[in-house]
Amino acid sequence: MTSFYVIAHEHRILVERIKEDFGDDEQTMLDTIESISFPLEEKATAVAYAIKELELLAGAVSVAEKEIAERRKKIDTRLSRLRDYALDCLQIAGGNPIETPHFRISVRKNPVSVEVFDAGLIPEMYMRQKPPPPPEPDKTLIREAISGGTELPGARLVQTMRLEIK
Repeated sequence: MTSFYVIAHEHRILVERIKEDFGDDEQTMLDTIESISFPLEEKATAVAYAIKELELLAGAVSVAEKEIAERRKKIDTRLSRLRDYALDCLQIAGGNPIETPHFRISVRKNPVSVEVFDAGLIPEMYMRQKPPPPPEPDKTLIREAISGGTELPGARLVQTMRLEIK
């Protein structure tokens, strides 16, 4: 099976030859170009269907990602509650370890940690300052400046192409 790229390249060469051969007879030239365009149109249609299918698949994956993230959050919440429940029960029972054939369940102390309940009362020498984010180009301002005739080193306006399938 010939690739879209190869078909497009061959089509372009044929169109240029036809234009050279039928330069004055425009209707014959257009009819001839139309008659050779079928493989190009067929391949373009197949590629467009593949693009649409992948767009739909990407959208479905995005929805699934959101649903899975929500499910994970619910599982994490249940896990946290179940851990808290087990800890409370063991502490009520006296905190003694429980030995089973599968697990040893016990209550342990965590390392000492700091709880900041009012950051405003802490002296500045105990505060750390996060570095500010580095400056970044404001593309809207740059586009307006260049469009208005200002030359800016390091930036230029570019016109790109995109594929549209309707």
